Amino acid sequence: MSDVFQSFDARLKKIDRKRSRLSRGYVSQVGRDGLIVLRPKRRQRSFPLRGLTFLVVGFFCFKGLIMAHLGAALYEQRVEALNSGSIIEQVGAFAMQADPITQSISAKIRPLLR
Repeated sequence: MSDVFQSFDARLKKIDRKRSRLSRGYVSQVGRDGLIVLRPKRRQRSFPLRGLTFLVVGFFCFKGLIMAHLGAALYEQRVEALNSGSIIEQVGAFAMQADPITQSISAKIRPLLR
C-alpha cells in the first residue's frame, strides 16, 4: 500500500514541477496524433551580444557626431578639461577621447552638418 502512495506522491511532484515551469511561459505544439502538448519555453541564458553591439556602435556614432559638430580642436580642449576634473570626469575623458573610429565617423558626418 505504501508503494502506491509513493508513486502517487512522485506523480504529484512531477505535475507541480511541470506546472511551475509552464507558469514562466510555454509553447504549444500539436503532435502527430493530434494531441496538443504544452512545453515550457527555454530560458535564454546567453549574453545579448546584439544589444551590446548596438550600444558600442551608437556610442562611437555619438562621439563622432559631437566631434563633427564642435571640431577636432575644441573637442580635444573639452576632453582635456574633463581630464583635469574629478575621478568620474577622468573616466568620462578616457571614454570620450578621440580615436581613429571616432575621427573617421566625424569626417563622414561633418559635410552633412555644414
